[in-house]
Amino acid sequence: MKYYLIVGEASGDLHASHLMQALKEVDSEAQFRFFGGDLMAAVGGQRVRHYRELAYMGIVAVAMHLPTILRNLRFCKRDIVAWQPDVVILVDYPGFNLKIARFLRSQKLKAFYYISPKIWAWKEHRIKNIRRDVDELFSILPFEVPFFEQKHHYPIHYVGNPTADEVRLFQQDYHETFQQFAHRNKLSSQPIIALLAGSRQQEIKSNLPQMIAAAQQFPDYQMVLAAAPGIDDDFYTPYIKNTRVRVVRDQTYPLLSHAHAALVTSGTATLETALFRVPQVVCYAMHIPHIVSFFRPFVLKVKYVSLVNLIADREVVPELVAADFTPENLLKQLAAIVDGPARQQMLDGYADVWQRLGNEQAPRNAARLMVQLLTASRQSDNK
Repeated sequence: MKYYLIVGEASGDLHASHLMQALKEVDSEAQFRFFGGDLMAAVGGQRVRHYRELAYMGIVAVAMHLPTILRNLRFCKRDIVAWQPDVVILVDYPGFNLKIARFLRSQKLKAFYYISPKIWAWKEHRIKNIRRDVDELFSILPFEVPFFEQKHHYPIHYVGNPTADEVRLFQQDYHETFQQFAHRNKLSSQPIIALLAGSRQQEIKSNLPQMIAAAQQFPDYQMVLAAAPGIDDDFYTPYIKNTRVRVVRDQTYPLLSHAHAALVTSGTATLETALFRVPQVVCYAMHIPHIVSFFRPFVLKVKYVSLVNLIADREVVPELVAADFTPENLLKQLAAIVDGPARQQMLDGYADVWQRLGNEQAPRNAARLMVQLLTASRQSDNK
């Protein structure tokens, strides 16, 4: 069968690449065409756009690049119609993908959504679009099941969490010692404070300076920054110049395997950090922070912004968002997890997160279900 996938950022590229590999195992005749990244390209198929051409975040960035976004949207629609896939698999990235889903319905083409839009956090009204335009939704977060099925009466498939799968697989095969990791990356023997500042330029620009300012108050630790895929080294230079920060690239999991603590921008990285049992402070700077904090209860539909706390349904990790993201708060929270009872409490909470995610193999489950549904649909159409 022919699968067209649309991904808008680095984490989607990772998850989609594993899904594609699983689809190849279930469907020996699988063909792929996609908007995606290097990891998807390594699996095979035809990449028609790199996700870097789509990854714009925030009102200002979207407005500045609106002509490019609209051009990509038009091209994507034309390309899908020309290729006539059996299904289009949308991976997160709702601003773009929900527009594509609506178009697919008009063309009588199937839309499967893998990694649901986070409408439980904001823009809950999008459930109308999802119910109308998405044929099947494959969830990777256990708390989404009651949200969609009980609150909105929209049946979904919980397939397990791919990040948990990826961490488990990595840990099975990774045996490098701290000394070997440090030597290979020209690091010192000091314990590591990892800096995970986001995957987009605006996130890095907003979060990294304060992360560095807090971490450098701990001279007995070394700061190691995980460079994001698609972000050139030169972009980081103004922020790390004249600091003790060292940079590693394409080594986030090895870095987390050896980190003592971490400062992490909200997103998938918060869950990855928890699954590696690294105590963390979640950081998320925003423009006009005091105004954002004031309106947050009226806009955000959930108590937490980090996946760790959302999955645990309680505060396992501290979240410094908008007006709470100050140098004083960051320094205080980092000091608490470097050593002391708060550190152990967080590690205990991580065990609860692992248990809630379960041991499902998300890409394989999703691939098997997708092929079953498509096969059944094809047989029904041929009757």
